[in-house]
Amino acid sequence: MAENETGANEEKGKEESTELSKELPPLDFSTFILSLSTSVVMNLGLVENPVTKKTEKEPAVAKQTIDLIALLKDKTKGNLTDEETKLVEDVLHELRVWYCKVAV
Repeated sequence: MAENETGANEEKGKEESTELSKELPPLDFSTFILSLSTSVVMNLGLVENPVTKKTEKEPAVAKQTIDLIALLKDKTKGNLTDEETKLVEDVLHELRVWYCKVAV
């Protein structure tokens, strides 16, 4: 590949990266937990999958993701801010209630 092509590809990659960072919120622990919780809600069939535009119900996947959030809670104990700890606890409570209502 010629040097000009390599430079152009690198510049294009930087532009795409910048565009993506403008579209997505900054990634932090709270955003990650909320993303996982959104996945659970979709897998419980409570909201439409934005990609397929269909409501999909996969309670086993939802349960596994709830368990993953609980695992993260245990593994990060003592390393989270008070706000992050409360968020995880609140999210777990809400998701478990929804799981019991929908999947059981």
